[in-house]
This record gives sequence, structure tokens and C-alpha cells, in this order.
Amino acid sequence: MDRIPYLFLTSALILLDRLAKWWASTALDVGRPVPLIGQAIRLTRVHNAGGAFGIFPGNGEIFLAVSGLISLVLLAVLLVGRVRGRLVRFGMSIVLAGAVGNLIDRLLYGYVLDFFEIRGFPVFNLADACITVGAGLIILDVLIGGGRHRSRRQADRV
Repeated sequence: MDRIPYLFLTSALILLDRLAKWWASTALDVGRPVPLIGQAIRLTRVHNAGGAFGIFPGNGEIFLAVSGLISLVLLAVLLVGRVRGRLVRFGMSIVLAGAVGNLIDRLLYGYVLDFFEIRGFPVFNLADACITVGAGLIILDVLIGGGRHRSRRQADRV
């Protein structure tokens, strides 16, 4: 069963995200930055009730539904889908971990706990980083021709 390592990776990242958020919720005060590298990289706890990067605040129910749906689809594809290529499966596993990590926050608290702040970027968390990196890996696979060895008919399937 070649899916087990990817599901293990997803589970490990979800656990790491939960631990990081638990630490942030106990060690950081809301809105009070703690410098790590001057003012360029800080830990700043914020409660994000909107979407990614705080867009559409107050629409938590919509993002809860979308996160749940995306998580279910990714899990189903990883479990029973015919996903070809390690890079895509790796990317999907990482995106799934991020989606589930933020979904848990929305279910438990009604918001997502963010705490990493890098100058010039919105405050984010490990789950957000997973979604970004995982999506980047999937895009990279597409750009470097992950499906170039497939026949034309197979290239249309996920």
C-alpha cells in the first residue's frame, strides 16, 4: 500500500500544526508581537475569522464548509484516486494537512489561530504554510511535465 507514507505525513503535519498552535495559544498574547529576528520576523498571535490572509472577515461558516469539502475530496483522492506521481501525492498530502489543521481551528474556536509574521506578508500558521508549499509542489509537477510519459488519454485523468 503506497498510500500509507503519504497519510502518515499528513497525520504528522496535522499533529505538528496542533502542537504549534497549542504553544502559541499558551505562550503568546493576542496582538502583542515577539521579535525573533529584529522586526523582520516576529511571533504575533492573531485570530483570523475570515479566509486566507484575513480576506472576507466574518464569513467563517463559508470557509468552514469549503475547508471541510476540500479536506474530504483530497482524502478521497489520496485513498482511492489514481494519482500518478510522487510529487503530486506529496503535495496533496501536505495540502490536506493544512486544510485539516485550519478546519480543526474553525470547528473548535470559530477562527484560525495565526502567529508567524514575516515583514511584508500577512500573519500565518504552519497549516497555511503546508497549503502553500503543497500547492507549489503540485504546480511544479505540472510545470516540469509530471504527465509527459502518459498517453494523451491518460493525461486527462487525475
